[in-house]
Amino acid sequence: MRVFLGTDHAGLELKSHLLQVLADQGFEPVDCGAYSYDAEDDYPPFCFAVGEGVVTEPGTLGVVIGGSGNGEQIAANKVPGVRAALVWNTDTAKLARQHNDANVVSVGGRQHSVEEATELVLTFLREPFSGEERHVRRIGLVSEYERDRHRPAGGLPTDTP
Repeated sequence: MRVFLGTDHAGLELKSHLLQVLADQGFEPVDCGAYSYDAEDDYPPFCFAVGEGVVTEPGTLGVVIGGSGNGEQIAANKVPGVRAALVWNTDTAKLARQHNDANVVSVGGRQHSVEEATELVLTFLREPFSGEERHVRRIGLVSEYERDRHRPAGGLPTDTP
């Protein structure tokens, strides 16, 4: 499986480590940058590149890394079709795939040791989507809103008490 990886300066060392680990584990990692350390670089372009790669190549997944992973998740989610999840333990990594069919994982490189972050990424990449009807339905609601910007029936109340 191809896996797109992107980061700013805050996750550069972790990304380099993951590129090798993923290759060793039989994945096909694709480096979307950053390619060198620049303390002033901006994470959004790297996250957009990961998201665009994932969306244009069905069956692939992505990894975005930053200091906290928060901004990177937000940026990746701006690419239509991306479902990026910030993970902080193996349960959130599994659930992101099982329940949300997340296609991009976001990790805070300054929040975990290299070993912990590697475990989170590998857990995410190896976990399949459950395909359960309730999860398919919910993902569909999100995708419809993303496409049409109309709340689905049964969504937020439209009248107030």
